[in-house]
Amino acid sequence: MKTLLVVDDDAIERKLLQTLLGKVGGYHVVTAEDGASAIAQAAKVSPQTVILDMNLPDMNGLEILQKLKTSHPQVPVIMLTGVTDLQTAVKAIQQGAHNYLTKPFENDQLMIAVQNAVEKNELLAEMKQLRQKAGNSPSLGRILGKSKAVQELIGQIQKVADSQLTVLIQGETGTGKELAARALHEESGRRDHPFVAIDCGAIAENLLESELFGHEKGAFSGADRKKEGQLVLAHGGTLFLDEVGNLPLGLQSKLLRVLQERQVRPVGANNSQSIDVRFIAATNAPLEEEAKAGKFRQDLYYRLAEFTIQLPTLKARPGDVLILAKRFREEACVELKRTVSSISKEAAELLSAHDWPGNIRELRNVIRQAVLLTPDFEIHEEQIKHLLKSSKKAERPSLVEVMIPDGWSFKKIVSNAVEEAEKQAIHHALRATQGNKTQAAKFLKIDYKTLYLKFKKYGL
Repeated sequence: MKTLLVVDDDAIERKLLQTLLGKVGGYHVVTAEDGASAIAQAAKVSPQTVILDMNLPDMNGLEILQKLKTSHPQVPVIMLTGVTDLQTAVKAIQQGAHNYLTKPFENDQLMIAVQNAVEKNELLAEMKQLRQKAGNSPSLGRILGKSKAVQELIGQIQKVADSQLTVLIQGETGTGKELAARALHEESGRRDHPFVAIDCGAIAENLLESELFGHEKGAFSGADRKKEGQLVLAHGGTLFLDEVGNLPLGLQSKLLRVLQERQVRPVGANNSQSIDVRFIAATNAPLEEEAKAGKFRQDLYYRLAEFTIQLPTLKARPGDVLILAKRFREEACVELKRTVSSISKEAAELLSAHDWPGNIRELRNVIRQAVLLTPDFEIHEEQIKHLLKSSKKAERPSLVEVMIPDGWSFKKIVSNAVEEAEKQAIHHALRATQGNKTQAAKFLKIDYKTLYLKFKKYGL
């Protein structure tokens, strides 16, 4: 019998949901009245799905969601929210919630949402089994490929995984830096503890310190309750700092202190607490050069680069394209409930000939769409040809050619040239990241808010 966890501080609401989901839905329903008991119950019963109220007495729903996604990353969470909380609900989806329902909702709505969430949990479990069929270490080859470059990469991962060295992973966007970081974690003795990933380029600078270190209640305006930082949530496991080059210089010094002392002091706190965390960082920028240029702290660079792994581009290992395409086809079939069993010879030739500027991420996107669009049991040349049209290698933006009308001042000429250059750079980043705005911001090494403001300014 599938187990559900219902978290709501209203005793009547808990009882109603328990009755509906238990007697009508046939699920085993466990309940919790606040965040602390929810975390404890999740650890105890390992639910297939969590139904979580947004407003609880000891912590808000987003904090609980964050803790659940850290300790039980594959468990779908359905958020329950009032109509006025829709903006928060959307934020919850962005942070990994499976779905949200606004109160009051129909019983059928809840039953369908729960059924979909439970099915997703089962599919993720099947996908995990698929990945583990070949065993632990050999499965790395199936996940990453079989080329000489990948075999060297696997050797590096296995060599450093069980050490306490801090690892810096370098590579172009889409080459699989987080995949390599997760492989390091899974090959280490910390595999049964949390793997916490934080994107240093996707969080606003004024929120990043609180996100990493946590904060005390009243530490700043809007801090209405205590929040644990990602460094504490990763205790015993691994913290992955993606695009670490985007860390502000002031925060770099604080991170350096953590790496040296293994202690964290939340914003507004008087005391520090010890942590046991393995650090992995990643960057698509030449971090050593940026450190020499004074754009990144040299002492922090040397702390992070105790062991360096350079990821090859997909173009540099064409023999892995079809191996990865097969793996992505299998995963997409499980996830999308499709029965696509093969890739035609002609389609495979197109895949092998493409130079994949977006690397592994681009290949995965193409295969997932092909699995969804193909009308029968095989991916055909037509589907791949159509999908690659929007995935052609973007040309480097050329120097801006500025038309200079008579009477323009030098200041106006420069301003116009800057605007044209910014628009070209944004278009180039969007093409290179298949229209993914978050990845485009990372590609341009700016935060998402800045990119959003540029979109508004230029009407993109």
